[in-house]
Amino acid sequence: MSTQPVVAAVDGSEDSLRALEWALDAARRREATLRIVHVRQLTPWTQPEVLAAGPPDPGEDPVLEQVRAHLAKQDALPAVQYVALEGAPGALLPELGATSGLLVLGSRGRGGFASLLLGSNSLAAARDAECPVVVVPRPARGDDAPPAPSAADGGPVVVGMNADSPDEATLGFAFAEAALRGGRLRIVAAYPWPLQTWMLPGEMPPPDIDQDAVEHETRVLAEGFLAPHRERHAGVTTEVVVLPGDAAGHLVEASREAALVIIGRHRRRLLAPARMMGSVTQAVLLHAESPVAVVPPAPGEDS
Repeated sequence: MSTQPVVAAVDGSEDSLRALEWALDAARRREATLRIVHVRQLTPWTQPEVLAAGPPDPGEDPVLEQVRAHLAKQDALPAVQYVALEGAPGALLPELGATSGLLVLGSRGRGGFASLLLGSNSLAAARDAECPVVVVPRPARGDDAPPAPSAADGGPVVVGMNADSPDEATLGFAFAEAALRGGRLRIVAAYPWPLQTWMLPGEMPPPDIDQDAVEHETRVLAEGFLAPHRERHAGVTTEVVVLPGDAAGHLVEASREAALVIIGRHRRRLLAPARMMGSVTQAVLLHAESPVAVVPPAPGEDS
Protein backbone atom coordinates (compact mmCIF):
# COMPACT_ATOMS: atom_id res chain seq x y z
CA MET A 1 0.00 0.00 0.00
CA SER A 2 1.24 3.47 -0.87
CA THR A 3 2.29 5.59 2.08
CA GLN A 4 1.24 8.82 0.36
CA PRO A 5 -2.45 9.55 -0.22
CA VAL A 6 -4.23 10.60 -3.36
CA VAL A 7 -5.78 14.00 -2.59
CA ALA A 8 -8.99 15.18 -4.24
CA ALA A 9 -9.84 18.86 -3.87
CA VAL A 10 -13.61 19.42 -3.80
CA ASP A 11 -15.83 22.48 -3.62
CA GLY A 12 -19.27 21.10 -4.46
CA SER A 13 -19.05 21.89 -8.17
CA GLU A 14 -19.63 19.33 -10.92
CA ASP A 15 -16.02 19.80 -11.96
CA SER A 16 -14.75 18.81 -8.54
CA LEU A 17 -17.03 15.75 -8.43
CA ARG A 18 -15.55 14.61 -11.76
CA ALA A 19 -12.11 15.09 -10.25
CA LEU A 20 -13.22 13.10 -7.19
CA GLU A 21 -14.22 10.15 -9.40
CA TRP A 22 -10.83 10.26 -11.11
CA ALA A 23 -9.02 10.45 -7.77
CA LEU A 24 -11.06 7.55 -6.41
CA ASP A 25 -10.02 5.40 -9.35
CA ALA A 26 -6.38 6.47 -8.91
CA ALA A 27 -6.45 5.58 -5.19
CA ARG A 28 -7.87 2.16 -5.96
CA ARG A 29 -5.17 1.47 -8.55
CA ARG A 30 -2.45 2.54 -6.13
CA GLU A 31 -4.04 0.89 -3.07
CA ALA A 32 -3.63 4.30 -1.45
CA THR A 33 -5.70 6.36 0.96
CA LEU A 34 -8.08 8.83 -0.67
CA ARG A 35 -7.91 12.19 1.15
CA ILE A 36 -10.78 14.52 0.29
CA VAL A 37 -10.10 18.18 1.03
CA HIS A 38 -12.41 21.17 0.99
CA VAL A 39 -10.87 24.61 1.43
CA ARG A 40 -13.40 27.15 2.63
CA GLN A 41 -12.65 30.46 0.99
CA LEU A 42 -12.09 33.23 3.51
CA THR A 43 -14.74 35.93 3.21
CA PRO A 44 -13.59 39.47 2.27
CA TRP A 45 -14.51 40.81 5.71
CA THR A 46 -12.49 38.20 7.62
CA GLN A 47 -9.82 39.87 9.71
CA PRO A 48 -6.53 38.06 8.94
CA GLU A 49 -5.06 38.99 12.34
CA VAL A 50 -7.84 37.12 14.17
CA LEU A 51 -6.84 33.47 14.39
CA ALA A 52 -9.45 30.71 14.47
CA ALA A 53 -9.52 28.39 17.47
CA GLY A 54 -8.68 25.46 15.21
CA PRO A 55 -9.35 23.95 11.79
CA PRO A 56 -12.97 23.61 10.69
CA ASP A 57 -14.80 20.44 11.69
CA PRO A 58 -15.14 18.14 8.63
CA GLY A 59 -18.38 16.82 10.14
CA GLU A 60 -19.97 20.26 9.84
CA ASP A 61 -18.89 20.97 6.26
CA PRO A 62 -21.84 20.75 3.80
CA VAL A 63 -19.51 20.15 0.83
CA LEU A 64 -17.88 17.17 2.54
CA GLU A 65 -21.31 15.92 3.59
CA GLN A 66 -22.30 15.99 -0.09
CA VAL A 67 -19.20 13.97 -0.94
CA ARG A 68 -19.95 11.43 1.81
CA ALA A 69 -23.41 10.91 0.35
CA HIS A 70 -21.93 10.57 -3.14
CA LEU A 71 -19.38 7.97 -2.05
CA ALA A 72 -21.97 6.02 -0.06
CA LYS A 73 -23.19 4.68 -3.41
CA GLN A 74 -19.73 3.36 -4.34
CA ASP A 75 -18.44 -0.16 -3.80
CA ALA A 76 -14.99 -1.24 -2.66
CA LEU A 77 -13.89 2.13 -1.37
CA PRO A 78 -10.27 2.61 -0.32
CA ALA A 79 -9.50 4.16 3.05
CA VAL A 80 -11.02 7.66 2.96
CA GLN A 81 -10.10 10.74 4.98
CA TYR A 82 -12.02 14.02 5.06
CA VAL A 83 -10.22 17.30 5.68
CA ALA A 84 -11.72 20.79 5.99
CA LEU A 85 -9.44 23.79 5.72
CA GLU A 86 -10.04 27.52 5.77
CA GLY A 87 -8.10 30.07 3.79
CA ALA A 88 -7.09 30.87 0.22
CA PRO A 89 -7.39 27.73 -1.97
CA GLY A 90 -4.71 28.97 -4.36
CA ALA A 91 -2.22 28.99 -1.48
CA LEU A 92 -3.37 26.00 0.58
CA LEU A 93 -3.93 23.47 -2.21
CA PRO A 94 -0.32 23.54 -3.49
CA GLU A 95 0.91 23.03 0.08
CA LEU A 96 -0.92 19.68 0.19
CA GLY A 97 1.54 18.37 -2.36
CA ALA A 98 4.30 18.12 0.26
CA THR A 99 2.59 15.12 1.87
CA SER A 100 0.70 13.67 -1.12
CA GLY A 101 1.45 11.22 -3.88
CA LEU A 102 -1.02 12.87 -6.25
CA LEU A 103 -3.26 15.96 -6.15
CA VAL A 104 -6.40 15.91 -8.29
CA LEU A 105 -8.57 18.92 -9.15
CA GLY A 106 -11.26 19.88 -11.61
CA SER A 107 -10.39 22.39 -14.31
CA ARG A 108 -12.89 24.88 -12.89
CA GLY A 109 -14.47 25.48 -9.51
CA ARG A 110 -17.38 27.53 -8.26
CA GLY A 111 -15.56 30.84 -8.34
CA GLY A 112 -14.31 33.04 -11.16
CA PHE A 113 -15.70 33.40 -14.66
CA ALA A 114 -17.54 30.40 -16.08
CA SER A 115 -16.09 31.08 -19.56
CA LEU A 116 -12.52 30.44 -18.41
CA LEU A 117 -11.12 27.03 -19.38
CA LEU A 118 -8.74 26.77 -16.43
CA GLY A 119 -9.34 28.09 -12.93
CA SER A 120 -6.76 29.99 -10.92
CA ASN A 121 -6.65 27.34 -8.18
CA SER A 122 -5.94 24.54 -10.65
CA LEU A 123 -3.26 26.67 -12.28
CA ALA A 124 -1.65 27.50 -8.93
CA ALA A 125 -1.61 23.85 -7.84
CA ALA A 126 -0.12 22.65 -11.14
CA ARG A 127 2.54 25.36 -10.96
CA ASP A 128 3.53 25.13 -7.29
CA ALA A 129 2.71 21.72 -5.79
CA GLU A 130 5.57 19.37 -4.92
CA CYS A 131 3.71 16.28 -6.17
CA PRO A 132 2.18 15.50 -9.58
CA VAL A 133 -1.07 17.37 -10.14
CA VAL A 134 -3.89 15.98 -12.30
CA VAL A 135 -6.39 18.45 -13.76
CA VAL A 136 -9.62 16.80 -14.94
CA PRO A 137 -11.36 18.80 -17.70
CA ARG A 138 -15.01 19.16 -18.41
CA PRO A 139 -16.15 16.57 -20.96
CA ALA A 140 -15.96 17.96 -24.49
CA ARG A 141 -14.94 21.27 -22.91
CA GLY A 142 -18.41 22.42 -22.01
CA ASP A 143 -20.65 19.36 -22.07
CA ASP A 144 -22.27 19.23 -18.63
CA ALA A 145 -23.22 15.56 -18.83
CA PRO A 146 -21.33 13.63 -16.16
CA PRO A 147 -18.87 11.24 -17.82
CA ALA A 148 -18.18 7.66 -16.86
CA PRO A 149 -15.09 7.86 -14.66
CA SER A 150 -13.32 5.09 -16.58
CA ALA A 151 -14.46 6.07 -20.07
CA ALA A 152 -10.90 6.54 -21.36
CA ASP A 153 -9.38 3.50 -19.67
CA GLY A 154 -8.89 1.84 -23.04
CA GLY A 155 -6.76 4.68 -24.33
CA PRO A 156 -3.01 4.96 -23.93
CA VAL A 157 -1.13 7.09 -21.46
CA VAL A 158 0.57 9.87 -23.45
CA VAL A 159 3.68 11.72 -22.33
CA GLY A 160 5.41 14.69 -23.93
CA MET A 161 9.18 14.35 -24.19
CA ASN A 162 11.86 16.89 -25.03
CA ALA A 163 14.51 14.68 -26.65
CA ASP A 164 17.20 17.35 -26.15
CA SER A 165 16.62 17.60 -22.39
CA PRO A 166 14.18 14.94 -21.13
CA ASP A 167 12.76 15.19 -17.63
CA GLU A 168 13.43 11.95 -15.78
CA ALA A 169 10.73 12.57 -13.17
CA THR A 170 8.11 12.99 -15.90
CA LEU A 171 9.20 9.86 -17.75
CA GLY A 172 9.31 7.84 -14.53
CA PHE A 173 5.79 8.94 -13.59
CA ALA A 174 4.53 8.15 -17.11
CA PHE A 175 5.91 4.61 -17.10
CA ALA A 176 4.54 3.95 -13.60
CA GLU A 177 1.11 5.31 -14.56
CA ALA A 178 1.04 3.25 -17.76
CA ALA A 179 1.86 0.14 -15.72
CA LEU A 180 -1.17 0.87 -13.51
CA ARG A 181 -3.44 1.38 -16.53
CA GLY A 182 -2.83 -1.63 -18.73
CA GLY A 183 0.72 -1.02 -19.93
CA ARG A 184 0.30 1.23 -23.00
CA LEU A 185 2.48 4.33 -23.22
CA ARG A 186 2.80 6.70 -26.17
CA ILE A 187 5.80 9.03 -26.09
CA VAL A 188 5.41 12.16 -28.21
CA ALA A 189 8.73 13.79 -29.12
CA ALA A 190 8.39 16.93 -31.21
CA TYR A 191 11.25 18.68 -32.97
CA PRO A 192 11.23 22.28 -34.27
CA TRP A 193 10.39 22.48 -37.95
CA PRO A 194 10.78 24.44 -40.12
CA LEU A 195 13.98 25.66 -38.50
CA GLN A 196 14.18 29.42 -38.07
CA THR A 197 17.45 31.05 -39.06
CA TRP A 198 18.35 34.70 -38.53
CA MET A 199 21.11 36.35 -40.55
CA LEU A 200 22.79 39.70 -40.34
CA PRO A 201 23.33 41.68 -43.52
CA GLY A 202 26.19 40.16 -45.48
CA GLU A 203 26.07 36.75 -43.79
CA MET A 204 25.93 33.58 -45.86
CA PRO A 205 22.81 31.43 -45.45
CA PRO A 206 23.41 28.14 -43.61
CA PRO A 207 23.38 24.90 -45.58
CA ASP A 208 20.08 23.14 -46.09
CA ILE A 209 19.14 20.77 -43.25
CA ASP A 210 17.59 17.43 -44.08
CA GLN A 211 14.33 17.01 -42.16
CA ASP A 212 14.64 13.23 -42.25
CA ALA A 213 18.03 13.52 -40.55
CA VAL A 214 16.58 15.76 -37.82
CA GLU A 215 13.72 13.32 -37.26
CA HIS A 216 16.13 10.37 -37.13
CA GLU A 217 18.39 12.11 -34.60
CA THR A 218 15.40 13.01 -32.43
CA ARG A 219 14.25 9.39 -32.44
CA VAL A 220 17.72 8.08 -31.59
CA LEU A 221 18.00 10.50 -28.66
CA ALA A 222 14.54 9.58 -27.41
CA GLU A 223 15.19 5.84 -27.63
CA GLY A 224 18.42 6.22 -25.68
CA PHE A 225 16.80 8.09 -22.81
CA LEU A 226 13.88 5.66 -22.70
CA ALA A 227 16.02 2.50 -22.46
CA PRO A 228 16.48 2.47 -18.64
CA HIS A 229 12.78 3.13 -18.06
CA ARG A 230 11.85 0.25 -20.36
CA GLU A 231 14.13 -2.04 -18.39
CA ARG A 232 12.44 -1.07 -15.12
CA HIS A 233 8.93 -1.45 -16.58
CA ALA A 234 9.17 -4.48 -18.84
CA GLY A 235 5.40 -4.89 -18.89
CA VAL A 236 4.79 -1.48 -20.46
CA THR A 237 4.37 -1.40 -24.24
CA THR A 238 5.82 1.81 -25.65
CA GLU A 239 5.26 3.66 -28.89
CA VAL A 240 7.55 6.56 -29.79
CA VAL A 241 5.96 9.16 -32.06
CA VAL A 242 8.37 11.73 -33.52
CA LEU A 243 6.61 14.72 -35.08
CA PRO A 244 7.64 18.10 -36.48
CA GLY A 245 6.44 21.42 -35.17
CA ASP A 246 4.16 22.38 -32.28
CA ALA A 247 4.55 20.05 -29.29
CA ALA A 248 1.46 21.43 -27.54
CA GLY A 249 -0.70 20.88 -30.62
CA HIS A 250 0.45 17.28 -30.96
CA LEU A 251 -0.28 16.55 -27.29
CA VAL A 252 -3.72 18.16 -27.47
CA GLU A 253 -4.47 16.08 -30.55
CA ALA A 254 -3.30 12.92 -28.75
CA SER A 255 -5.53 13.76 -25.75
CA ARG A 256 -8.63 12.97 -27.79
CA GLU A 257 -8.07 9.25 -27.32
CA ALA A 258 -5.76 9.23 -24.29
CA ALA A 259 -6.55 8.02 -20.79
CA LEU A 260 -4.12 10.62 -19.47
CA VAL A 261 -1.66 13.15 -20.90
CA ILE A 262 1.49 13.72 -18.86
CA ILE A 263 3.77 16.70 -19.17
CA GLY A 264 6.61 18.11 -17.10
CA ARG A 265 6.72 21.44 -15.35
CA HIS A 266 9.46 23.94 -16.12
CA ARG A 267 12.63 23.78 -14.08
CA ARG A 268 13.54 27.05 -12.45
CA ARG A 269 16.45 28.88 -14.02
CA LEU A 270 19.08 31.20 -12.60
CA LEU A 271 17.63 34.23 -14.36
CA ALA A 272 14.03 33.10 -13.81
CA PRO A 273 13.91 31.73 -10.24
CA ALA A 274 10.12 31.76 -9.91
CA ARG A 275 8.24 28.58 -10.72
CA MET A 276 6.76 28.73 -14.21
CA MET A 277 4.30 26.62 -16.15
CA GLY A 278 5.88 26.89 -19.58
CA SER A 279 3.91 27.70 -22.72
CA VAL A 280 3.51 24.06 -23.81
CA THR A 281 2.30 22.92 -20.38
CA GLN A 282 -0.20 25.76 -20.11
CA ALA A 283 -1.53 25.21 -23.64
CA VAL A 284 -2.06 21.50 -22.97
CA LEU A 285 -3.84 22.25 -19.68
CA LEU A 286 -6.12 24.71 -21.43
CA HIS A 287 -7.09 22.60 -24.43
CA ALA A 288 -6.60 18.87 -23.73
CA GLU A 289 -9.73 16.71 -23.77
CA SER A 290 -8.32 14.11 -21.36
CA PRO A 291 -7.07 14.59 -17.81
CA VAL A 292 -3.60 16.15 -17.71
CA ALA A 293 -0.89 15.36 -15.16
CA VAL A 294 1.74 18.04 -14.53
CA VAL A 295 4.86 16.52 -12.98
CA PRO A 296 7.32 18.69 -11.01
CA PRO A 297 11.06 18.23 -11.50
CA ALA A 298 12.83 15.75 -9.27
CA PRO A 299 14.11 17.17 -5.95
CA GLY A 300 17.27 19.13 -6.54
CA GLU A 301 16.42 19.96 -10.15
CA ASP A 302 13.82 22.63 -9.38
CA SER A 303 16.40 25.15 -8.26
